[in-house]
Amino acid sequence: MKLSSRKRPENPIGVDLDVDSVAIAATPAGAALVSGVQPMPEGAVDGGEIIDVDAVSSALRDLFSRDNYPKRVRLAVASQGVAFRTIRLPLIENQDQLKAAVRFQAQEQIPMPLDTAVLDHQVIGAAVTEEGGRQIDVAVVAARRQSVDALLQAARGAGLEPVGIDLAAFGMIRALAAPAQGADEPAPDGYVPATVYCSLGGLTNLAIARGFACLFSRVTQVSVRGIAEELAASTGLTLEHAEQWLIFVGTDAPLEQVGGDPATAAAARVALDANLDRLADEIRLSLDYYGAQEDAAPVGDVVLCGWGSAIPGLPDRLGAVLGRQVSVRRPAALRGLSEAEAARLTLPYGLSLER
Repeated sequence: MKLSSRKRPENPIGVDLDVDSVAIAATPAGAALVSGVQPMPEGAVDGGEIIDVDAVSSALRDLFSRDNYPKRVRLAVASQGVAFRTIRLPLIENQDQLKAAVRFQAQEQIPMPLDTAVLDHQVIGAAVTEEGGRQIDVAVVAARRQSVDALLQAARGAGLEPVGIDLAAFGMIRALAAPAQGADEPAPDGYVPATVYCSLGGLTNLAIARGFACLFSRVTQVSVRGIAEELAASTGLTLEHAEQWLIFVGTDAPLEQVGGDPATAAAARVALDANLDRLADEIRLSLDYYGAQEDAAPVGDVVLCGWGSAIPGLPDRLGAVLGRQVSVRRPAALRGLSEAEAARLTLPYGLSLER
């Protein structure tokens, strides 16, 4: 099964599996927003990989039966076991020949045996050499076949109809890079800077894109989920309540103005203060790694989504460490929802959009 699907007349529902929840979102043609979030059984998903297929199927079944949602879905892969590379090839217009060339080059650059992987590619740019030769830049994604099979089994076990599997970063970019939300401004040297998109949740999912073309993607387990786990361990809160406390307390308001239980509020602030610089450093490492690559595009601002982006003061805190403008962005279709809801639903909403 490929990581993409043919276009259909109506957007499928985007499905995003995180460690502690599954979220769905879509705006079917002529219909209002379809959305929902369902808790995920503990241990069912770890590091973006499905551990317990039956438990994930049960969570999906419960969520989709809630309002008799449509069953056509687009799923996402996002884990450290997914490889993303960009390669440059001579212009190849024949699609079968291009596929063969991509697979040949991928053998050298993808860190997994290709006979155990699902491989897909997308042309993201073109260039002309000094000699006048035409070239193309191709984004290549490889996911372990076992991981893709588990995702499909979980969805089909819930009675769903998967019509495609995407890299989660692609959904994030589609949700947040809409032209109506502003085009990138050219840098002084004439290049259009790429934008950094970052989803903060059970994992930190980072993508660098120019327009809708993904140039780089990386997933790390240094995440806001880890901060919530630390808070839960120190206070006895459930993870769900720990996440809510982080959003309630934030980083900037004086604690005496926050309200709630003073001890818990103080513990939440301590957890944030102790870990946000580490999260920023992890993002900076990804940017440094990308910037060291040949022909890396200049990088501009950072745009956040995911439930962690609803933590008040977090964008400014990350921006101070990164030395970049960091902001939060939400798709127009999610306006009217609470900040936390819109933050969590951004990625699945992007998955639902046609490419």
